Amino acid sequence: MSILSLHNISKRYGAIQALSGVSFEVPPGSVFGILGPNGSGKTTLLGIVTDVLKADEGTYSLFDAPPAGRLRRQIGTLLETPNFYHYLTACQNLQVAAAIKQKPEQDISRVLEIAGLTARQHSRFKTYSLGMKQRLAIASALLGDPGVLILDEPTNGLDPAGIAEVRELVLRLAETGKTIILASHLLDEVEKVCSHVAILQKGKLLLSGPVNEVLAREDYVELSGPDNTVLEAVLARHPAFSHILSRNGHLQVVFSQPVDLAALNAYCAEQGVWLNHLHIRKQSLEKAFLQLTNN
Repeated sequence: MSILSLHNISKRYGAIQALSGVSFEVPPGSVFGILGPNGSGKTTLLGIVTDVLKADEGTYSLFDAPPAGRLRRQIGTLLETPNFYHYLTACQNLQVAAAIKQKPEQDISRVLEIAGLTARQHSRFKTYSLGMKQRLAIASALLGDPGVLILDEPTNGLDPAGIAEVRELVLRLAETGKTIILASHLLDEVEKVCSHVAILQKGKLLLSGPVNEVLAREDYVELSGPDNTVLEAVLARHPAFSHILSRNGHLQVVFSQPVDLAALNAYCAEQGVWLNHLHIRKQSLEKAFLQLTNN
């Protein structure tokens, strides 16, 4: 079973191709990140899935069935910046939201507790920090206890403390078994929170799958010697040599299999090169992403 299955979804705004043949599936119980820079088509895609927009081409299914109102009512959504009445309290705002969504008011205390806002439920919305406002928006999406949440840029505009608050809330919700579909342009947040990811660039899907596969990062050995040109030639003859990432000051070398640093040091010495720098490091997430998107 898949929660959401997209089949060649395309959408155009005049001369702009917002989405072009996007297909992927969201497995149940996953935290599925839709990752891409601003303008990559993330919000358009979520708008189509929630029936705010219509696709020009392609189809999608919800819970392995054609999309319908009764199925969408099983999904909690946060698609925009929190839109509450500033002069009302959190509890009063949720009463309004419950009435609009036809959800029981008895559920309000539960979602406030989940969002960590019980102690401030009678404070006016205008007194909330940005992180609290965003958590209240997620609480609103949780009314009725949907099994699936769709969150569009839930940490957008927040300071580090607010980002951490929302991140912890998403992780807690994931632990309860909810499926969460989360659009973001923050690479680090997707890696920390999501189990699966789809990467969009200019409306096209680059890759999708488990985060640890799609955003895989290579270990590399950083080393240098008196003459790095000679060292590079020596390393190129190593039986496990794969390729060099960078030559700025130190050589950053990727090997096709794990190498023992002591053995590598001895190998270079046997070739007449004495190392003055030798470390194992992990490629930065940003560099891995840029290589993936060919930027």
